[in-house]
Amino acid sequence: MPIRVRLKEILEEKGLSQRELARLTGLRPNTISHLCSNTATSIYFDTLETICKTLNIRLEELIELS
Repeated sequence: MPIRVRLKEILEEKGLSQRELARLTGLRPNTISHLCSNTATSIYFDTLETICKTLNIRLEELIELS
């Protein structure tokens, strides 16, 4: 079952750049970039939690199961 991270779309909806999200979360810009391009092969739960808290979204909004 493919898993897709909708981070790029969510950032566009909220008018935020990847760089701004990296600054707000303290995550590495490369991590944000991999998540936005769906090239990440693994993700820490802490990373997902940090992104969701920062963007004020639920995990179900960030992750899409195909």
